[in-house]
Amino acid sequence: MSSMFSKTRTAHCANERHLHTFPQECNVAILGCQGSGKSALTVKFLTKRFISEYDPNLEDTYASEEVVDQQPVLLKVMDTADQDVPVSCERYLNWASAFMVVYSIDNRKSFEGSQQYLDIIALHLKNAQHESPVFLVGNKLDMEQYRQVTKAEGISLASKYGSSFYEVSACLDFESVQHMFHEAVREVRREMERHMTVRPLFIIEEKPSLHLVPPAAMASKHSLASCTYNTLSTVNFKEIPSVAQAKLVTVKSSRAQSKRKAPTLTLLKGFKIF
Repeated sequence: MSSMFSKTRTAHCANERHLHTFPQECNVAILGCQGSGKSALTVKFLTKRFISEYDPNLEDTYASEEVVDQQPVLLKVMDTADQDVPVSCERYLNWASAFMVVYSIDNRKSFEGSQQYLDIIALHLKNAQHESPVFLVGNKLDMEQYRQVTKAEGISLASKYGSSFYEVSACLDFESVQHMFHEAVREVRREMERHMTVRPLFIIEEKPSLHLVPPAAMASKHSLASCTYNTLSTVNFKEIPSVAQAKLVTVKSSRAQSKRKAPTLTLLKGFKIF
């Protein structure tokens, strides 16, 4: 049960109330060192295919119409093209509603580099007005025999930053990759529900009407005129209107090769798809 001052509503009703407040768009930024498999994850999610070669300098934002828990959402994915260190982070920090920091389980350097991104995101969210879910993703699970980063190390780093943790293979497993992106949408929705301001109630004080004046005070017109009553005769409850949600604006990098519009997806300049 959730209580809102004078009214008590069931959780079922609360869910119905939030049904139409889910965001129509969800922006996910894919971050990580070069070679960690960011583009491979993006393409796997969008096309169910695996790419083996791509332009590491290509950065663009793609969109896909998804249905998550029976609710439609336009899921936008920014495949960033930082080299080995974060550069011009504002372009995705102020755009994304969720972050995926990717490293390769067979490359310890990419794992160590992922901490820089987690640090930058943590600093950004510390000063932000709302939370954004963060995912730490160990990619290339198909390279298990060459593993340099244990799963326990990944879990420990994610726990340090309060992030969700996944290990996936962009090469082999579409279902796990899709689940991870859909879970990002779910987390954005949960954060929105957690941070929806409970509509506060305020009280308007009104002067008492004449018929509510105590008989003792009616003894004389003089005493009535000189007496001020602070007693509330009428209490009006009004809901403060909810604050309008700011519309998310897609930020395009200057390195973007072309502008994509949902639901059409023309993939992907510079990629070989298998």
